[in-house]
Amino acid sequence: MEKGSGKNQQNRVCLLASLSAFFWILLLYFHFVVLGSGTVEDSVKLDPNPVSTEPKTPSHVVNARLSNIPAITVPNSSSSSSTSSGKKKTDYFPFSKALRTIDNKSDPCGGRYIYVQDLPPRFNEDMLKECRSLSLWTNMCKFTSNAGMGPPLENVEGVFSNTGWYATNQFAVDVIFSNRMKQYECLTNDSSLAAAIFVPFYAGFDIARYLWGYNISTRDAASLDLVDWLMKRPEWGIMNGRDHFLVAGRITWDLRRLSDEESDWGNKLLFLPAAKNMSMLVVESSPWNANDFGIPYPTYFHPAKDADVFIWQDRMRKLERKWLFSFAGAPRPDNPKSIRGQIIDQCKHSKVCKLLECDFGESKCHSPSSIMQMFQSSLFCLQPQGDSYTRRSAFDSMLAGCIPVFFHPGSAYTQYTWHLPKNYTTYSVFIPEDDIHKRNVSIEERLSQISPQQVKIMRETVIGLIPGLIYADPRSKLETFRDAFDVAVQAVIDKVTRLRKNIIEGRTEYDNFIEENSWKYALLDEGQREVGGHEWDPFFSKPKGEGDPSGSSAEAAKNSWKNEQRDQS
Repeated sequence: MEKGSGKNQQNRVCLLASLSAFFWILLLYFHFVVLGSGTVEDSVKLDPNPVSTEPKTPSHVVNARLSNIPAITVPNSSSSSSTSSGKKKTDYFPFSKALRTIDNKSDPCGGRYIYVQDLPPRFNEDMLKECRSLSLWTNMCKFTSNAGMGPPLENVEGVFSNTGWYATNQFAVDVIFSNRMKQYECLTNDSSLAAAIFVPFYAGFDIARYLWGYNISTRDAASLDLVDWLMKRPEWGIMNGRDHFLVAGRITWDLRRLSDEESDWGNKLLFLPAAKNMSMLVVESSPWNANDFGIPYPTYFHPAKDADVFIWQDRMRKLERKWLFSFAGAPRPDNPKSIRGQIIDQCKHSKVCKLLECDFGESKCHSPSSIMQMFQSSLFCLQPQGDSYTRRSAFDSMLAGCIPVFFHPGSAYTQYTWHLPKNYTTYSVFIPEDDIHKRNVSIEERLSQISPQQVKIMRETVIGLIPGLIYADPRSKLETFRDAFDVAVQAVIDKVTRLRKNIIEGRTEYDNFIEENSWKYALLDEGQREVGGHEWDPFFSKPKGEGDPSGSSAEAAKNSWKNEQRDQS
């Protein structure tokens, strides 16, 4: 029995040894063969530290539009559209899921999803609770009511429609746009599906409350805090913020402080490295910078349904217009380059011009009904530069079916390229400033040379543009028309989608991109990749190291605030 027992024990030991050896062989096989064949896809997973923007492996570096944007790491896949594993090249990018939705024809939101960042309320809603402090001279509480449209306007003089008209502040886009986004039909809670990411930061309201009497630390605080918050979010790491966009209802110069001198104007939001990756939608953009885009100033009209737009357009077609041209505005005696004084003089001496002078306390100039009534009775509406390039008045006049007359391409043509036709001659008249300033050209004579038939065609074009220049009631959604919000959102989506496809193909959008020529790129025809000389170069010549041709961007912004103060007095 002892001999048999010893033999059995020896057999057990051999069996255990064999099993142990087999287990280790399997483990080694799994480690070297299975794990060793991991796909390249592992290399494009989101970096656990989204703040870092440095590539960790050799890559094709794709410069989207700005030369100083951090690089996105592109997988070292073959140049073919698919790999040996059957995967498409697009499958190796963190935004591939979003791009694939474009091909899903059964999904009405394919390629159009927007993800909205859930910001802490200090970046938006808390500002509205302190609405009295949003402007030094204006109680903005009434203007932030009704989802940003302000108080309703009564149609006492029959100038407006009976519904859809509000006393909207020209700088209220922050709130209007954010509330319109809540009605957007393709919102998603899955950021990996998003064609773009919206950041509902009230950038315009933020700087407005600190422009006068505050140091640069206070003016910059919220912007720095926002960027810090965004860069810690996983969504940021997908494209280093290049798929993010935000809105500011102020002119760009309020957000472009050139130095850290306390006396310099505004904050430096748009000069922050992270903000240069994002797209900022502003009511006036910079011709020489690539991270901001012009969107229309809000008008007084915010229709809740399509019928309101149809009725208004039809009414503007049928109006009798007794004035050849009109102008509403004040002279700029402190600005020797301004042509406003000459425009006012010409209008005063013309029997076919209607003038509303905004100086000398004439309150009608600040009355929405008086302004709209004048525009509705005019064939052409003069729109010279304001304190800066642009004016809200341009959009009020087009809403009234009045053909705008511009004197500087920066007042519309290089600003609102998403919303206005590239061929500016179809809807407007351009008279260069020097024709007025140096040659004293007669505006009346120039406009009289346009045939009645051509005027009719141009006016019809202007009336056709109205839907895309207004912001619909943020509490509703137009069914057949695309309003200014819809146009802007689609333009951002197109921009991000184009960038993503360029990254996949390892190419840039433009050849030898020069940011200082930013104003030229939006004017290129389809397929053009390089800019050259342009007839408008003299209007945008910029001495080295200065923010604009006269180095007066900050001064223009400051003057606009002074005139805002005067308007409230």
